Amino acid sequence: MTPLLSAQDVNIYYSANHAVKNVNLDVQRGTVNALIGPSGCGKTTFLRAINRMHDLTPGARVTGKILLDGQDIYDPGVDPVSMRRRVGMVFQKPNPFPTMSVFENVVSGLKLAGVRNRDQLMEVAERSLKGAALWDEVKDRLKAPATGLSGGQQQRLCIARALAVEPEILLMDEPTSALDPASTARIEDLMQGLKQIATIVIVTHNMHQAARVSDTTSFFLVGDLVEHGVTDQIFTSPRDERTEAYISGRFG
Repeated sequence: MTPLLSAQDVNIYYSANHAVKNVNLDVQRGTVNALIGPSGCGKTTFLRAINRMHDLTPGARVTGKILLDGQDIYDPGVDPVSMRRRVGMVFQKPNPFPTMSVFENVVSGLKLAGVRNRDQLMEVAERSLKGAALWDEVKDRLKAPATGLSGGQQQRLCIARALAVEPEILLMDEPTSALDPASTARIEDLMQGLKQIATIVIVTHNMHQAARVSDTTSFFLVGDLVEHGVTDQIFTSPRDERTEAYISGRFG
C-alpha cells in the first residue's frame, strides 16, 4: 500500500543541536500510530515537523522529505497554511480560544478560510462535535464560553475544532496527559472511531496507552528511530534490545 505519510531521511536541528537523526517512517491511511520513548528523545520534535511547526521556531531547520500523498510538505511551492488544514494538531493541554463560544471555537478554522454561511457552519459544527463525541454534552450550550467546559470536554472540543477543516492527518501530542482517568478513557475510545475519518499520529509517554490505541508503534531514543512496527510485535517481541529494555521499564 502507498503510505499517506512518508518521512524520508528526516533530520531536525535546533541551531547546532541535532535533535532528530535520519528518520525514515511510513504511515498508512486509517491507522493510529504511536510515537514512544523517554523525554527528550525527539518524538514531539518529529511530530511537529509533520505540520511545519518548526517554521515558527528561530534556529530550527528540517532536512530530508516528508511526503503527504506523495508531495513534499517542505517543497518551496507548498503553502504552510493550506498544508496545516490537511494536518491538524491537538496539543498536550486543552487550548480552546478563551474569548470564543463552543460554536465559534469549532468553526474558527472555516471562518479563517472565508466560510460565512451560517447553515454550513452549523452543519460542520454538529458533524465535528459528533465526531469528537461531544455533541450530546454541548448541543444546548453552543453559545456558552468554551472555558466553561471541563478539561476533558475542552480537549474533545479541540479535537472537534481540528476535525472541522477535514484534515487527512490528526497529530496528537500527549493529548490525555492533563486529563483524569475517565476523560483519558473517553479520548482513547474516541481514537478508534476517528481513524475512520483521519489518520492519527500520537505522541505518548504512556506505554499502556500506546498498546491500547495504536496499530503501529515507533520507538525513539536520543533522536534516533530505533524501531517501528505493528504494535503487538513491538510490545511482545521487539527486535532491538534497546526497545525491549524500554518496554520492560529498565530505563526511561
